Amino acid sequence: MKFRKKPVVVKAVQWDGPWILHPGIGTENDGKMPNKAQGVEVRFYVTTIHGQRAYLASGDWIIAEPDGIHYYPCKPDIFEATYEPVEE
Repeated sequence: MKFRKKPVVVKAVQWDGPWILHPGIGTENDGKMPNKAQGVEVRFYVTTIHGQRAYLASGDWIIAEPDGIHYYPCKPDIFEATYEPVEE
């Protein structure tokens, strides 16, 4: 058998680094901002619906799960191939 994925509208925002605030983003290193001069490197992540941390790279898209609490990242090339804008 073959199946087609149903069209789904998602909320998403492209993340371009720590200056982009988003309610789903967590940080390691107690939320300290990156400062290479002080040797602090912060890793940013979203928590998936499975309770796992998914780490972000600049340019990743953050997609909201239907529950509005969890998120997952998507690389820009995959996002572009999978999603298209929806007029509201």
